Amino acid sequence: MDGHQGLTALIESAWKELDGLDAGRRDLCLDVVGDVLETGRLTPDDAERAVERLVSIALSDEGHPVRESALNAVCAASMRYELPYGVVEPLAVGADAFEPLLLDYVLAILGATHDLAALPVVERFLQHPHSEVRRAAAEEVKELHWSRESARGEAAR
Repeated sequence: MDGHQGLTALIESAWKELDGLDAGRRDLCLDVVGDVLETGRLTPDDAERAVERLVSIALSDEGHPVRESALNAVCAASMRYELPYGVVEPLAVGADAFEPLLLDYVLAILGATHDLAALPVVERFLQHPHSEVRRAAAEEVKELHWSRESARGEAAR
């Protein structure tokens, strides 16, 4: 088994374990998935499939530690892979349901797409009642504007 196969097998094992565990251990399985994504050694397609499942878990699981582990794993993936906005767009759609601590993750993930489609969603949180959320939103708005300016500069060359 080569390195890539070993990593995908590790993720598959974590998914199987995740399905059969209580919430107290589910977050540990998601940490394994995040660790694999953090290596940057999956194919983009494999990474996107894992992120899609993580996004689904973050939106549907009732346990805060599980949701946080899922979002943390997506953040890890967003540092190593260029995730298309469409893969994480369900987070944008469901952003209002996240508590402030988890919104930091969501905003970072949306900003990391470098896709201007995320900008209106991120800008909404500039008016959030929690200062930490407003700060995170401001950072990601800057990141998205920088991405736009950078893309314009490259197009002009």
